[in-house]
Amino acid sequence: MPKLGMPPIRREQLIRATLETIDQVGLADATIAEIAGRAGLSAGIISHYFGGKDGLLNAAMRRILRQLHDAVAERVAAAGESPRDKLRAIIDGNFDSTQVNPAAMRVWLTFWAASMHDAQLRRLQHANDRRLQSNLAHYFRRVLPASEAQKAARGLAAMIDGLWLRGSLAGGEFDVARARHTAYEYLDHYLPKSAH
Repeated sequence: MPKLGMPPIRREQLIRATLETIDQVGLADATIAEIAGRAGLSAGIISHYFGGKDGLLNAAMRRILRQLHDAVAERVAAAGESPRDKLRAIIDGNFDSTQVNPAAMRVWLTFWAASMHDAQLRRLQHANDRRLQSNLAHYFRRVLPASEAQKAARGLAAMIDGLWLRGSLAGGEFDVARARHTAYEYLDHYLPKSAH
């Protein structure tokens, strides 16, 4: 966890440099010196405020997760009132440009791999998973019995993650329209026709 007191502009420089470095060389080859150099800051600042590379990855992921949260919240707020509209908004937010650009995708993949061995990152990952499933289940419960709503939410969360993962590993530009269409089809399978 970063220490308090770092000026926001320097913090932003370091997070941006971390994202760029992971995008270019991967986490294993990213050095504190390279990240600091990209940010135009000293390596000592990273150690002082973030405790090292793992702390920077944690801060970078918190930024990407905040962007994900904001993308979903904005779409849900702007969506119609039906459960289908709200669930589609959650799908759309998960495929927001902040989540499917090449740099973010590489950082996500790095984060998922690192979270298996780092307790702080694992907590972030679990919190993100719980938030997605809770949001999905909330809207499914409006039209389905509780047990069916939970099942549908788990399935749609897995569908979103799976589509994202396949798209990230395919190389090239992420096909957002195709991913959304596939997730919408899953959603339509679960929702009764009356749940417009």
